[in-house]
Amino acid sequence: MDLIEAQKKAKALVSNVETVIKGKRQTVELAVIALICSGQLLIEDVPGVGKTMLARALAKSIDASFQRIQFTPDLLPSDITGVSIFNQKTGEFEFKPGPIFANIVLIDEINRTTPRTQSSLLESMEEHQVSVDSRTYELPEPFFVMATQNPVEFYGTYPLPEGQRDRFLIAVGLGYPSLETEKEIAADQMLRHPIESLEPVLSVSDVRELQSAVRHVHVDADLLDYAVSIVHATRNHSSLLLGASPRGSLALVRTAQASAMLDGRDFASPDDVKQMALWVLPHRFVTRERSRTSLGEASAVMREILDTVPVPIEVGGLREDR
Repeated sequence: MDLIEAQKKAKALVSNVETVIKGKRQTVELAVIALICSGQLLIEDVPGVGKTMLARALAKSIDASFQRIQFTPDLLPSDITGVSIFNQKTGEFEFKPGPIFANIVLIDEINRTTPRTQSSLLESMEEHQVSVDSRTYELPEPFFVMATQNPVEFYGTYPLPEGQRDRFLIAVGLGYPSLETEKEIAADQMLRHPIESLEPVLSVSDVRELQSAVRHVHVDADLLDYAVSIVHATRNHSSLLLGASPRGSLALVRTAQASAMLDGRDFASPDDVKQMALWVLPHRFVTRERSRTSLGEASAVMREILDTVPVPIEVGGLREDR
């Protein structure tokens, strides 16, 4: 798949999901970017703004298998990954896959369960596999986790540990719709929900091709230096105890490639890096006070850092006016 065809398919996916998730094009684009970058998405927001519907619309748009897991305090790791059950007829243990075995998995309210259960997702999110009873089982490809969490000040939440947050490629908030958009949403759902008539525009194999195509977007050496310099600057900011990890550098470069592809370019630019830094790095930060920092507060720190890191003047032979 060439980049022109890849852009058309990615745009078609965004437009299709937008028929259900109205007025949130940027968030929909970020979800698609996470999907085509083989990453995972974390959405932190209040209940009722469309987080679950976004995952369902994305799954239906690519004709993928979909599972929803409601996280609760009594949920066990085996409830997610699966369990081996002894078959009396065969005299052997048989593995019964859990709901994690799907192309798109919605983890609803990920911070409502204990850290032990949260950590059961680590292997699947990073390596796309599950280990149970000393055996490893591959997850279907593409594999995409979209997790939702309530704001940290909500009652009954367990903060995600740093290692868990770091495995999410992108973290966003949906936010409330505008007055006009909310009127449109209410009118559209008077008789039936738009998700009921949503048809696929891509196949699972198309998504795998998109994931391959995005890797061919050119990243200039100076741009690579710029992206890594931004990540290094997060580790030296006075407000941060812990900046972004090397995984953050990889995420920043890969998402910049996807941003360029969505824009119809075969090369990434400094603007791609600056735009994506606001979505792929702040959730990885830990403040010196170790207080529960909101995404908005972390994003403000990220903007400060972006203002201090020099932008490359020329990228791929194209001069940038800075």
